[in-house]
Order: sequence, then structure tokens, then C-alpha cells
Amino acid sequence: MSIEFAQSARSTLGLEWELALVDHASGDLTPVAPDLLRSLTIEDAHGTSKITGELLTNTVEVVSGVNRTVADGVADLTSTVEQLRAATEPMGVDLMCSGTHPFAQWSQQQVTPKERYATLIDRTQWWGRQLMIWGVHMHVGLDAQAKVWPVLNALLTYYPHFQALSASSPFYSGEATGYASTRAMLFQQLPTAGLPPQLESWGEYEGMMADLTHVGVIDHWDEIRWDIRPSPKWGTIELRACDGLPTSLEVGALAALAQCLIDDFSERLDASETLPSLQPWFVRENKWRAARYGMDAIVIVDEHGEERLVEDDLRDLIVRLDAAAERLGCSEQLHDLEHIIDRGASYERQLSASAAAGGSLKAVVASLVAELRDGFPAD
Repeated sequence: MSIEFAQSARSTLGLEWELALVDHASGDLTPVAPDLLRSLTIEDAHGTSKITGELLTNTVEVVSGVNRTVADGVADLTSTVEQLRAATEPMGVDLMCSGTHPFAQWSQQQVTPKERYATLIDRTQWWGRQLMIWGVHMHVGLDAQAKVWPVLNALLTYYPHFQALSASSPFYSGEATGYASTRAMLFQQLPTAGLPPQLESWGEYEGMMADLTHVGVIDHWDEIRWDIRPSPKWGTIELRACDGLPTSLEVGALAALAQCLIDDFSERLDASETLPSLQPWFVRENKWRAARYGMDAIVIVDEHGEERLVEDDLRDLIVRLDAAAERLGCSEQLHDLEHIIDRGASYERQLSASAAAGGSLKAVVASLVAELRDGFPAD
């Protein structure tokens, strides 16, 4: 099987932000996406829709165009969100984003009536029906097909950093799960989701897609839903590991981290350097630690098994990426990571909001709605 990797300018950026639709009065999810999408048109200059439906009828996805800078990408998203809010507010519907909804029940949600979603649910059954989850996806352009797997493998060494910073799903179906990211544990149950394999070449990837197609696991390579994956259609690496991010500041900060890391790796490959990598079992362990403990995770940082608190490693990483951020024009957004570290990741803020309200999960929804509106993490 031959899969063409599209030409893409180095380190260009595309963002996808999944938003939950919640009833203003109750805070519960509401299945109004089909009606909303029928009545609302938001398109770019080429006539491409900037809002789309998702698996569940309680969700819309806001999509940016291709941007050179993080600031432009976030501005693109927030402009669409404001247009979306102008349509949802008269309906009594609020916008919210987190990895999971604190108290909604998965069994009460409606699946969007599309063949691809019906096939997914038919195949995955109980696990598929529980995917009441939201995320942020970031596409970063690569200028050469040969860079894909070295860069992807190197990104896996920073997987727990993305997971910990974005963790926003400490509650599920009305229960505190004990995990910073319940979403990470849920989504990996799908047969085509979870961590990617660590391959050596594009040819290996083509061979794997051919094998999976031959045995009926997938019909097309775009059905692979790995946490980090190549996106041949766009010529990008797509990071899908992040929980739903409640604020535009957090979207920008994580996008800057992704753009800077990938650009740094690309530049190092151009200089004939060997990029870092971890054994697959270290990568798996890091994913679990970050999902379980979030910013308190002690993660494995090199092939020798050296460990550090993820917060400490992040502070050093921000400094190390300053040159890349300066080159890409995203220094402000990269240093916004410090706001997340200092104020707490979303899972920490949600737990605090619940505790301050005597255990109320409706208060958590209210805090998430307010954060998305304000664009900034609450204290």
C-alpha cells in the first residue's frame, strides 16, 4: 500500500477544539448539535466549514485553518467560538470543554446518525458507548516524509507532559475517579486508539496500514485514532493525546509546546542529529502515570530510566525551547504553560471547585463554562 504524505510547510499549525453543549439551567449535556449545525453556517474563505459534528449529538468541533503562528490559530478558533456562542445563548445552551463531563450519564447520550459512527458503536459496543469525552487535536506541518517517524517517536518522550498539562477529567458519570485524566483510560479501549507503535520508516507504516486493511481492522488509514499519528492528507503530525482544554490560553500554550517541540526536532534532523526515544514500556508507564497523577507524576525522562517530577521537567523544557519559540513567534504562548503550572491544571481546578461548593458537580460545570467564556484559567 502506497500512502502519499502531502507537502506541508514546516511547522504550520491547525487546531481542532471539541466543545460540549450543556443546558444552562441544569448543567447537563444537551443533544442540540444537529439542530445547531443545520441552522448555523461558519465557513472560511474557501467555503470550508469551521464547525462540524462529532460522535455524540451533544458535541461540536471548532476547526481552525492553516496558520503560521499559534496566536493566529487561537484567534481563528476564538472567533468561531464567539459566533457559535451567539447562536447557542438564545437556545439556553452553554459551551464547555473538559476531558469528560462531571456528572452526565453516558447511557443517556445520543449518537450522531452517520454511518461511520454507527459502525464504530456496532463494533466497539459498551466501550464505544462510553466515549462521552472531549479533546483538543493539534496538527503541525512537517516538510519531509522521512521526518515523520523520528519526530513521532521523539514526541513520545514528552507524551506525559502533554497529558499532565491538559488533564481535565477527574470526574465521570458523577464520580471522582482518582485519575487526573479519565479520558485517557477510556479512549485507549478502542482497538485503533491508544499509543502508536514505534516504527522506523514510512515504509513500515505503509506495510502496517496494508496489513490492518487486509484483515478488516480498518477500511482506510484515517480510521487509525492513535494518540499521536501521522496525518498524510495534510502533511502533518497530529497530537490527539490532550484532554479537552477549558480555555483559549491553555489551547494556545499546549499548541505552542507542540509546535516548538516538532520544529526543534525538525531542525535537529536537518543537522543530522539523532532524536531522543524511550522504550515502549517506558512510554506506556509514563502515559499511565500522567493520567493517574497529572502534574504530580514522576515520569521517566530518558532511555536509562532516569525520573523527574513532570512539573520540574516542564519548567526546564520551557527554557530549552525558548529559541524555537522565538523563531516561531510563540514565546508568549509557550510561557503561558507557566500559568497552568502555577494555577493548576484543569483537573486540579475542577476538584477545587467541587470542594469549595460542598462536593457539587454542577458547580464544576459552571466553573468550566465561565473559564471557556473568560479564556483564562480561574484561580
